[in-house]
Amino acid sequence: MERSYKMKIGTKILILFLTLSFVSCKGISQETETIKPTTEFDFSSVEKFRNTKLQGLIINDYDSILSPNQRQELSDLIYNYNIKTTRQIVIVTIDSISPYSDIVKYATDLSNYWGIGDSEKNNGLTIVICKPCRKIGIAAGTGTQIVLTNEICKEVLDKTIIPELKNGEYYKGIKNGVTALIEKWN
Repeated sequence: MERSYKMKIGTKILILFLTLSFVSCKGISQETETIKPTTEFDFSSVEKFRNTKLQGLIINDYDSILSPNQRQELSDLIYNYNIKTTRQIVIVTIDSISPYSDIVKYATDLSNYWGIGDSEKNNGLTIVICKPCRKIGIAAGTGTQIVLTNEICKEVLDKTIIPELKNGEYYKGIKNGVTALIEKWN
């Protein structure tokens, strides 16, 4: 009697296992639909972002933390690098990331909206600085992330950019950070 009881339990476990396997396979096949990522915010509804996209600006100093000469020097540095390598870098300063709470997500969505980098190489890099929020974020295209990994970007932020920003040296922090990222990207 003990042997037949063990066989009944074994049979029930086998049936349960097969049922669960079938159900989970069905669930997986239904979840393979491609879901297009959506942004939290429609950047095309804001005039400054729409105009910048059409003008293709490299430095977008909406928070006015840079002087005209500083904007020009940064623009020249980044433009020359772009001509030499086809890699695109864009700097954005803003006074709010609302409705976002994550500045990297904001930078990624803005970068995607503007189409930063070559679409085939996905070699763009967007740096967003929000002085009032005391936040900075770097969004790198998938082609860029092969070289400029999250760890490398974090290291440049922590060791090069943020110390200067804390001292109020925004231009110096941004320029040194861009230079360090370019050196690591080569």
